[in-house]
Amino acid sequence: MTISIRPATEADLPTFVAIRNTVTPDWSMSLEEIAWSERTYPGGVRLLADLDGRPVGAANAGRIFMHPPDHPYWWAEITVLDDARRRGAGSALLAEIGRLARDAGKKGLQGPVSEARPDSVAFLRRRGFTEHERSKTVRLELGMLPPVAPALPDGIRLATLAERPELVEGVHRVALEALVDIPGGEPVTVGDLEEFRARDVDRPGVRPDGFFVALSRDEVVGYASILVESGRPGFGVHDMTGVRRAWRGRGIATALKRATIEWARAAGLEALETGNDIDNAPMRAVNARLGYQPLPDILIMRGPLVEPPPP
Repeated sequence: MTISIRPATEADLPTFVAIRNTVTPDWSMSLEEIAWSERTYPGGVRLLADLDGRPVGAANAGRIFMHPPDHPYWWAEITVLDDARRRGAGSALLAEIGRLARDAGKKGLQGPVSEARPDSVAFLRRRGFTEHERSKTVRLELGMLPPVAPALPDGIRLATLAERPELVEGVHRVALEALVDIPGGEPVTVGDLEEFRARDVDRPGVRPDGFFVALSRDEVVGYASILVESGRPGFGVHDMTGVRRAWRGRGIATALKRATIEWARAAGLEALETGNDIDNAPMRAVNARLGYQPLPDILIMRGPLVEPPPP
C-alpha cells in the first residue's frame, strides 16, 4: 500500500471536486468556485492523495478569506473517501499542507468539520487541534412553504442589486459595521469596496436578483444575500444578513430574511441553510421564529502545523 501526495493540476480538478463533494455533500464545491477563488485570492493550494495510484483524498488550503493576508493561520479542508480511510491519506495530506503553510510563514491551520462526522473531529483532536468556533446550523425546507410577504418597518423599502446595482457602495458601508459586529469568533476583515465586491457580491452563486437591500429614503440601512450552490442544485445558503447599528431592533433583519426566503421559494429552491456562531443569539432567534430546523453543528478547529511522520 503506497500513499502519494501531489498538486492537483487543472486536468485533475474534476476529480478533486468529485472527492470533495462525495465526502462532504453539504459543503459543495464546483469548478466555477475554484476558478473564482484562484482569481480573487490567488495562491491557494489544492492537493490529491493517491492510494496505490487511485485518487482517494483531496485537500484545499490557503488564505482565510475573511482575514487579512498576514493572518497567522491558513484555512485547510481535508477529505478522504470513506473506503480509503485509516490508511494514512489524511495524515499525509495534513502534513503536506503543514509544510506548505510553514513555508508561507504561517504558524497553524484552521478549518471546518461537521459534528455529524465524529471520526473527523477525533482525527483532528489527536493531532492537537481544538475547537476554535462553533456554528449552529439550521435548514428551512421550502417545498410546502406558502408565500409570505415581508412586513416592512415604517419608512423602509426593499430593492435588489439587479434593480439598482449602484447601491453596492451603500451595502459596503453596512458591511463595515455589520460584519465586524458578528458575535463570536475573531472580527472579520471587510476589505475595501473592490475586495468586498469580489468576495461578497460578484462571487459565483450570489445572484443580484436575490440580493436584497433595505432603504430608508436613499440610505442603505441593511442587506441580505443568498449563495446558490452550483455543486448542490436546489440548495441555497444565507450568505449574510446585516443591518447598520442605528437601525437594529426594528425588524429590518427579519424583513430582509423573509424577502430572501420568498425569492428562494419562487426560484424553485428546495431548502435554505444558514449557520451562526453559538454566541450570535439575535440572528439565531430570527431563524427560530422563521421556522428553521437544527442541523449538526459545524466546528472550526484550529491546530498546529503537523510534522510529517518519520520515513
